[in-house]
Amino acid sequence: METVPQFGSPQPGRAYPDRPVAFGVGVRDGLVALVRVEPADGPVRIDLPGGGIDPGETPQAALAREFVEETGLEVAARARLTLADHYFVNGAAEAFNTRGVFFAVDILAEHPDRKIEADHTLFWRPPQAALTLLSRESHAWALTCWLRRG
Repeated sequence: METVPQFGSPQPGRAYPDRPVAFGVGVRDGLVALVRVEPADGPVRIDLPGGGIDPGETPQAALAREFVEETGLEVAARARLTLADHYFVNGAAEAFNTRGVFFAVDILAEHPDRKIEADHTLFWRPPQAALTLLSRESHAWALTCWLRRG
């Protein structure tokens, strides 16, 4: 059985229901795709693209949907990198234990007109710089796993 690392620190007395999520490491010209998330009701953070898995949705389908909604990039999951859980409070002050699956992705096309999440901005950074920018330790862990694969 695979050991899944747990990141973040739960606040005492607060419930963190499980929330399945999928995120991806997408690379173009040696640069990693990142999103700057600026929720109206919370702090700015830097994430890998991705997000929640809806009921009945596969992690790969959720990843593809979230990627295009956040960035306008059409992607396909190529390989699973790692699993990682993270105690997380979103911009609306909702707490979750995100149960994450992280993928290496192939970038297939750009569809700027399909980007619908106005509070997410795509930008690109070299992998080492991306590691220092990512807000969540679970995302940095996934990028580290990607780097170690060579």
